[in-house]
Amino acid sequence: MTTPQDDDLVHRIRMDLLDSFDEELEMEAEDRAFSSDAVVNATDESRAARTRYFRELFRLQGELVKLQDWVVATGHKVVVLFEGRDAAGKGGAIKRITQRLNPRVARVAALPAPNDRERTQWYFQRYVSHLPAAGEIVLFDRSWYNRAGVERVMGFCSDEQYEEFFRTVPEFEKMLVRSGIQLIKYWFSISDEEQHSRFLGRIHDPLKQWKLSPMDLESRKRWEDYTVAKEVMLERTHIPEAPWWVVQAVDKKKARLNCIAHLLAQMPYEEIPHPPIVLPERVRHEDYVRHKVPAQMFIPERY
Repeated sequence: MTTPQDDDLVHRIRMDLLDSFDEELEMEAEDRAFSSDAVVNATDESRAARTRYFRELFRLQGELVKLQDWVVATGHKVVVLFEGRDAAGKGGAIKRITQRLNPRVARVAALPAPNDRERTQWYFQRYVSHLPAAGEIVLFDRSWYNRAGVERVMGFCSDEQYEEFFRTVPEFEKMLVRSGIQLIKYWFSISDEEQHSRFLGRIHDPLKQWKLSPMDLESRKRWEDYTVAKEVMLERTHIPEAPWWVVQAVDKKKARLNCIAHLLAQMPYEEIPHPPIVLPERVRHEDYVRHKVPAQMFIPERY
């Protein structure tokens, strides 16, 4: 016999799977209407809500394109940090932000664990090379705040290194701001129950199992340790030059929209006028002969 808690958990996992379908729809849907066949077991109300979500997402992404043009035109430099617990939705938000943007302008920095050489460097050194030049936006999927979170909780740094981080990071960030970089920091906040259901969703979805690492599983046992580390981090690094912004992320769709809308509001961008684009006529030459491509070079057309 199932309990209300079991039913709620099944509902959460089902909604997480539907979200994974949305990720594919978003890549190709544009402004088309959505067929009910695209959603499994969805009610009319949920389909309407999803349509509203897509409509607002596309509108915000249109504004992000305007922001991108403004950043390029003005030479603005932007760094956006995304922090939060495992499965908090950081990657999903980053994907929606960069989805329609030029990867040469808006790029993602997702650094792996430091190697042996990097462990002997100044702690911030490996992040510096990813900072933006004029006209660039860099989104860090996790950042130098690893030291205040996973490294602290998992014992990957000493107490001295931990305290040195807190002494250094405010000055480091102030230096970035003085150099002309706008630094925006987001913490994605989810509940214990929501992380639990998202982890289960990953376990049961073969396309998402790769997202689960041994570190993720260990983090479940250390929920309260991470909470304490987060509270200390926010208290000691919330500075006027680079304040923290908390994104309520239990509802992934709302979190994405709220985060994008807030990000847009942080810059005084305006639409940059562009000259009309005229497609030139193709130039043809009488002496040009097209050479046939050998048939064995074509891939099989299975679809």
